[in-house]
Amino acid sequence: MTTKPEQSDKNNIQVRPPVVVVLGHIDHGKSSLLQSIKELGVSITEKETGGITQHIGAYQAEKDEKKITFIDTPGHEAFSAMRSRGARVADIAILVIDASEGIKPQTKEAILHIKKAQIPFIVAINKIDKPEANPERSKGELQKEGILLEDLGGKIPQVLTSAKTGQGINELLELIILLAEMEDLKADINKQGEGVVIESYLDAQRGPTATLILTQGTLKVGDITGTPTALGKVRILENFQGKTVETVLPAEPAIVVGFETAPRVGDNFKVFTSSPEAKEFLKITEKKEVPQVFDIGADQRILNLILKTDFLGSAEAVEEVLKSLPQEKVVLRILKSEVGGVSESDVKLAKGARAIILGFRVKTSMMVKRLAERDGVNVASFEIIYDLVEKVRKFMERIMDPETVREDFGKLKVLAVFLTEKNRQIIGGKVVEGEVRRGSRVEVFREEEFLGRGKLINLQRNKKDIDKIGKGEECGTMYEGDVKIEEGDFLVLYTEESRKREL
Repeated sequence: MTTKPEQSDKNNIQVRPPVVVVLGHIDHGKSSLLQSIKELGVSITEKETGGITQHIGAYQAEKDEKKITFIDTPGHEAFSAMRSRGARVADIAILVIDASEGIKPQTKEAILHIKKAQIPFIVAINKIDKPEANPERSKGELQKEGILLEDLGGKIPQVLTSAKTGQGINELLELIILLAEMEDLKADINKQGEGVVIESYLDAQRGPTATLILTQGTLKVGDITGTPTALGKVRILENFQGKTVETVLPAEPAIVVGFETAPRVGDNFKVFTSSPEAKEFLKITEKKEVPQVFDIGADQRILNLILKTDFLGSAEAVEEVLKSLPQEKVVLRILKSEVGGVSESDVKLAKGARAIILGFRVKTSMMVKRLAERDGVNVASFEIIYDLVEKVRKFMERIMDPETVREDFGKLKVLAVFLTEKNRQIIGGKVVEGEVRRGSRVEVFREEEFLGRGKLINLQRNKKDIDKIGKGEECGTMYEGDVKIEEGDFLVLYTEESRKREL
């Protein structure tokens, strides 16, 4: 089959909708803000099919007869995973900040992702309806992060929003359209279709299914498509609402059924004129996954994980953020990562490998739960990535060797030795630094030379038992240890506490 020559002229160049990603800290209102935008985009989201019935990773809204495509990722981790494969995922970003909380750790991470992507962005200071809202504080904190908003003399546009009341949502959409016009976003519809895989999963009835967003060209039923990890022929083509369509244009989310295997989220895809051409592309670009080899030190532990998620995009997001956890003391090893609910085989694998099963937005049957309980396998389920990561952090800290913390608190000079028998001595002394406590651990020094360690069994002053005595005072005590104390020796008093380590 001969390759169809691509022809480009001005008639083929069309203005396309902007693709927008929403980023920010957990619980700062990203999801509710997107929901508010969906509700305003009634001309698209509520016509014909009555709205979106499943998570497909992207959708469109409309403002003043202009379409806007939103990437509905699990968070900036997924955005980073897509970008890591060279995909230009979005044209514009929205940075969401809770007006009552200001900048948080994930806000700073989102800022870094936006800067690395080198795309324009809008700051949405959200939850402005809350009584404790303080947008000025957020603006000041942003300035410290090198982001100067327009009303402070900078170039970054901002809008005060409330998903609860709808305040600022229209203004936000208007700002997106304005930025899109300034970016002059265009696409050549005559080119062979190409774009990015936004979501991917295995449908029980239809097989491998993916959500794609075109950046150039068109996508039609019957087109042969390929990514570096999967090939296929478009058998079913749907818009973001699940309605069957014949053709999809640039920046429009498309649900595609027909891949031989589920493609990897973040892969760039292309349309080919023939199967041999597509297979050659796969052969050239295919990269074999090399397992990461860790240098396990003597003081390192390994935490084995089995990850089960609702979509491949979720798995990408979870794995990306788990990589960010410090692994100097505990190394994370993902034995298995796949789409679907927790199964009996997962429990068997976890039992043999002493692994923890992490379920993200998936269900676990009662039968599997009972099997896990019987076999002593820990199965943890989550709806939010942040919660999953915090749980993994706690698991890591739990298997770390405890840390011994020492506190020096006093020094005693030996003035006299009254009795010596076996490994015990009764001595008298004077506190020259800090204080002496009953039951203290001691280190014995003679003319600055360390001799050994022991313990003070009791403590007396004027032949009365006491718990502690301060600097400048004299006391009697019973010492227990292997070193024989002499007059003039110094005892350094300390405690040791075993504490759970933190990452």
